[in-house]
Amino acid sequence: MAKSLPPLTWFRAFEAAARQLSFTAAANEIGLTQSAVSQQVKSLEMRLGVALFSRHARGLSLTDDGRKLLPKVGAALETLAAATDTFDAAPPENLLTIATSASVAQWIIAPHLMDFTQRYPDIRLRFLSAVWPDDFHTARANVEIRFGSEKQVGSNAIPLTPNRLIALKSPRLTGPLADLPLIETVGTSDGWKAWNQNIGGDLRPKIFADSYGMALHMAMHGNGVALVSELLAEHGIQSGLLMRAHEASIAGKEGFYLSVNKSSAAAAVFGEWFLARTSR
Repeated sequence: MAKSLPPLTWFRAFEAAARQLSFTAAANEIGLTQSAVSQQVKSLEMRLGVALFSRHARGLSLTDDGRKLLPKVGAALETLAAATDTFDAAPPENLLTIATSASVAQWIIAPHLMDFTQRYPDIRLRFLSAVWPDDFHTARANVEIRFGSEKQVGSNAIPLTPNRLIALKSPRLTGPLADLPLIETVGTSDGWKAWNQNIGGDLRPKIFADSYGMALHMAMHGNGVALVSELLAEHGIQSGLLMRAHEASIAGKEGFYLSVNKSSAAAAVFGEWFLARTSR
């Protein structure tokens, strides 16, 4: 049986960091946090069983294994980019394209989408899952719901509130927070370490997920307590699938932002509807 490949995101983080010789510069280039790039590179190193970088106080340098891997990864990414350039990603006529993370699509839009389709039966919708900044560029969407810091998400984007992080769990999971397994969302600046600094305690995560949506899904099934954006929590709490595990909350350094192409009437309608849903 062929050995499975590491995720493409790990290779992208490595390639950017290898060119920049900086996790921070690589994060700015590909639209992630510095901690996410560092974690993805570390995961790739663990998977390959070698060190790809030497870490120094003032930056990075490639190891012999890193120098050997870089040209192969760079060539592979160029090949993938060339392959996708041959396709026209323009949406069909009279179809509203919405680019967003799976977390927003699953926990905010999907539970209420029937309300929108009944109000506006003539608007056809296409949803695209987008994480990287160039995902939004190639999607050519009229509505974009981006995640990141204010600097990362770009201009013409409205910050969505509430933007605090709250602890959520299944009602079936009982006991004090300190005794429950914790779920960490990798790739965000704030997590349980920030909770300890602001609220107090020595809480350490046991399960790691790469998105708020995945963390919520794991919490919903009783696997632990997820620290996620309050913006995503309404449906889970109102439906009884989730509940607060603690009354406290902490500020989030990253958040969700809405960008709407105002020249599209359908996009403007969807944007207004979405803002009305989140403002509740």
